[in-house]
Amino acid sequence: MSAERISQSELPKSPRQEKGKYFYLLLCVGAVGLIFLLARPILMTTANKPTTETIAVLPVETIEVEPINSYQVSRTYTGEVAAVRTSNLGFDRGGEIAEIYVEEGDLVIKGQVLARLDIRNLQSQRKQLLAQKARSESQLAELQTGARTEEIDSSQAAVRDLEQQLQLQAKQRERREFLYTQGAIAKEELDEFSFGEGALQARLSQAKSNLAELKNGTRKEQVSAQQASVRQLEAQIAELDVNIDKSSLKAPFDGIVARRELDEGTVANAGQSAIRIMENAALEARIGIPTKAIAKLPIGSTQALSIGSQTYTATVASILPEVDANTRTQTAVFKIKPNSRGNANLRAGQTIGLNLVQAAEADGYWLPIEALTQGIRGLWACYVLTEAEDDENYIVKQHAVEIISQEGDRALVRGTLQPGDSIVANGTHRLVPGQRVKVAK
Repeated sequence: MSAERISQSELPKSPRQEKGKYFYLLLCVGAVGLIFLLARPILMTTANKPTTETIAVLPVETIEVEPINSYQVSRTYTGEVAAVRTSNLGFDRGGEIAEIYVEEGDLVIKGQVLARLDIRNLQSQRKQLLAQKARSESQLAELQTGARTEEIDSSQAAVRDLEQQLQLQAKQRERREFLYTQGAIAKEELDEFSFGEGALQARLSQAKSNLAELKNGTRKEQVSAQQASVRQLEAQIAELDVNIDKSSLKAPFDGIVARRELDEGTVANAGQSAIRIMENAALEARIGIPTKAIAKLPIGSTQALSIGSQTYTATVASILPEVDANTRTQTAVFKIKPNSRGNANLRAGQTIGLNLVQAAEADGYWLPIEALTQGIRGLWACYVLTEAEDDENYIVKQHAVEIISQEGDRALVRGTLQPGDSIVANGTHRLVPGQRVKVAK
């Protein structure tokens, strides 16, 4: 070993020492970076913070508030367009549906046949009754006309014939009596001729009675009885015609077919709904309105109803007396007048609205919506200008307010405001309580 002393720095370093050196270097760099990240928001806030002079002279637009004790409020109530008349049509008698002549959406006129039942059995019965009526009418005519001349002549001839036979029988009886007294014939033979003469006498009496009946004509009682029989048949035919007429379903008014509930071949019961029809000539609106508001809606007054951007003129027709238990409203019925296009786009079932302007009593101040800012605890606030003591500028002070009503871009508020206070009209997001401002010119 050399006698010269070797310095400590010249000695070779171990690997462990080299690693420790790099570790401390990385630790220092990380600490500096962390300090920079933590201090950056503070440095940026300080750099972007406006100067005290800028805050003190911030120009603002102001308005002077004036108190009110009442205001007009506009409220919209909605209802439904309804047909004046709506009917679920059904047949008065049961039977098989033979034909339905309309489809849903078809326009129909009053009296138009919409559907028909199978009436073949009714038509057969009607033919039978007509035949019976014709026979009864013939018999009635015969009774009213009386016997024909030929029948009277025939009856007279029968009477004369019997009279002659009776005369002949009388002469023969006289001869038999003479012969009997002479003892030429037996008693039995005389009795036979006597009996034959009595029989001819009875036949002659009957023939004379028939002749008298033919000459006198038919009795009134017989004519009346036959007339009653004819009227009975006429009544049966009329009843059958009513049933045939009831087999056709007719429109009770001009309207539109809303629904077809049955089809051909279905056996319908009496009264069962087959077709639903709605009147389209006149429509009405039914709108629920609170009792206090509806009291100021006079019958016969003209109101404007709206569906979207389309406005319709309507007249208050009636106000129903019942109050709805759920909505606590009464129903007002409006008659809708046709507009220039005749209400072509108006349909039953549409939602329609009524806008009413009403007076409400309330003490407060109208402020622009832009003058309000969110306050503490969910309240609203506005900024009131107060004079600064050291210059001509102002200091803003925050006042809590309560919104009573809102209308468009303004709100009715109440709070600690005083009449004539100057309120910052907009840009409240730039302000903080105690900030100096000046009125913009």
